[in-house]
Amino acid sequence: MGHNHCSCGISGIFLGFLTGVIWLLFVAFHWVTMLLGIIGLSGLIVTVVNFLIALIGFLAFLIFGLCLFKKAWHHCK
Repeated sequence: MGHNHCSCGISGIFLGFLTGVIWLLFVAFHWVTMLLGIIGLSGLIVTVVNFLIALIGFLAFLIFGLCLFKKAWHHCK
């Protein structure tokens, strides 16, 4: 991988960052819970799925946000 692990373009990094934000919004506004309730799921399974989506969204937000910051910092120097 090398020291520059953010090898995709700035648009790919931004789309990854935006995807993480959208996943976090799904959890924050309880859209996932509502959708899983509509299809008949409830209880622990909804809590676990909600937690996993929040975790994946948060990690995507952090990782792609860091890569976006690194690219912007590199271009500003």
